[in-house]
Amino acid sequence: MTPAAASSAIGVLVADSSRMQAQLLTSALRRRFEFRIFSCPLDEAVIIKTIVSAHIRVLIFSLDHSGSIASQMVIIRSLHRSYPAIANILLVGSYDRELVVSAFRSGVRGIFCMSDTHFRLLCRCIQRVAEGQIWANSEQMTYLLDLISEVPSLRLLNSRGAKLLTPREEQVVALVAEGLSNRDTARELNLSEHTVKKYLFRIFDKLGISSRVELVLYAVNNGAPLPAEWLPGANEKLAS
Repeated sequence: MTPAAASSAIGVLVADSSRMQAQLLTSALRRRFEFRIFSCPLDEAVIIKTIVSAHIRVLIFSLDHSGSIASQMVIIRSLHRSYPAIANILLVGSYDRELVVSAFRSGVRGIFCMSDTHFRLLCRCIQRVAEGQIWANSEQMTYLLDLISEVPSLRLLNSRGAKLLTPREEQVVALVAEGLSNRDTARELNLSEHTVKKYLFRIFDKLGISSRVELVLYAVNNGAPLPAEWLPGANEKLAS
């Protein structure tokens, strides 16, 4: 590789819990002149040390499915917060909706499935995310678009940490806290306006308040945002 090519090559760090897989992947990527390849275990301290010592633009993670996926996502999220300019790619053998959503929420810019895609596409994926683009197939994009259309929830806890409201009531609180009227809240949840009013009266009673203003202030001081979810709402009725 010429000095000019080396200076323009994309710095890529492969963080993989499987030493054999990491060796195979890095060996294949090192054949490509457009990349400068580094590798290390899937360990946050080691990854940070490598980032500091090399000019890394893309981080490739391969999850260890024998361990906790949630804890590994925490590592990815932590690294994304510390190094937001580095583009993260997640390598998977297969994926589901929960994994896709969790990965993109954790700062991943691309998900690449090794089992059904050609290696040359991985090289293209690395180049695209290095340029600031998102790498996702149509199914993954559908998961993300569905997530955007779902209704937020706001968890309210008492002094002992116990939940005060039902999931539907949490959604009503979240929408009211965002400034939606009863009519708009009803439309968002596919409920009748009368049902939304009943929910509000029940919420007021549970929280010991008497107005929407008090509810918004209570939510600001005691609310914890939750991942959005969809709950069926058509023809929903509340017991009197």
